[in-house]
Amino acid sequence: MMTDLRAVTAPFAADDRLPGAAAPDRTDAPACTEIGRRKMTMKRMTIALMTALLPAAAFVAGPASAATKAVPKPMIEHKMGPNANAPIAASVSVPAAANVVYLSGQTASPIDPAKPDELGDTKTQTLSILTKIKAQLEGMGMSMGDIVKMTIFMVGTPETGKMDAASMNEVFRTFFGTAEQPNKPARSTVQVAALGRPPVLIEIEAVAAKMP
Repeated sequence: MMTDLRAVTAPFAADDRLPGAAAPDRTDAPACTEIGRRKMTMKRMTIALMTALLPAAAFVAGPASAATKAVPKPMIEHKMGPNANAPIAASVSVPAAANVVYLSGQTASPIDPAKPDELGDTKTQTLSILTKIKAQLEGMGMSMGDIVKMTIFMVGTPETGKMDAASMNEVFRTFFGTAEQPNKPARSTVQVAALGRPPVLIEIEAVAAKMP
């Protein structure tokens, strides 16, 4: 908002007297009277200018304050796709301020430590891997609900030559999208020719994020 100072000061240019004051004797008045009159005029001009500018200042400050109060706190958002029953999220948004952790790919531990090549079927291996990921995250003060992205590599089973996605998802649903842990991560699942060593049917890597 622009204020025309000429409009503000115009009423004081013709006559510097205060309302009701007698006309001064300009020929005989002391110099101090002239200085006092000038100070009074400047004071009146300052008050008038401040009065004119206050509405503009309130207009500028008001909306800015309201906008500042309306800014929501950033948070991690898990968004589902059209199929709400899917075991994974369609997307996960992670604010820049989040603490992000990248977990290396995990494979299953042997069912019997004395028999390192006996890892079990896809279902057994998936349970072993997700249990280990859960323990790893808890050791860092995080949980399975903080996982935002997973990549799953699977090998075809000896019986069919195809990955057993159904068994993997069966176990997956016990860790994600439950009453105790409702969050679901974004996820990619691919079948590969081979992993590490022959008994390995599945490997899972994950990315977790948590707001400070």
